[in-house]
Amino acid sequence: MQIGIWQVVIIAVVVVLLFGRGKISDLMGDVAKGINSFKKGLKEEDKDDQQALESKPSEQVSATSEEKDKVN
Repeated sequence: MQIGIWQVVIIAVVVVLLFGRGKISDLMGDVAKGINSFKKGLKEEDKDDQQALESKPSEQVSATSEEKDKVN
């Protein structure tokens, strides 16, 4: 069974009649706020991870030839 354009229009009209345009726009505004909050949280997490990596001192690993001989 295929859903045609007229079925979609009828469903949209029924939803608007049941909930009203105000509630639908409020709902969409809440969804947009949630998406923005989620994106902001991801950016902050990435920023925290980056700061954690930058705050760790880098270790320099170098071995003299005598130390290399000991390992082998």
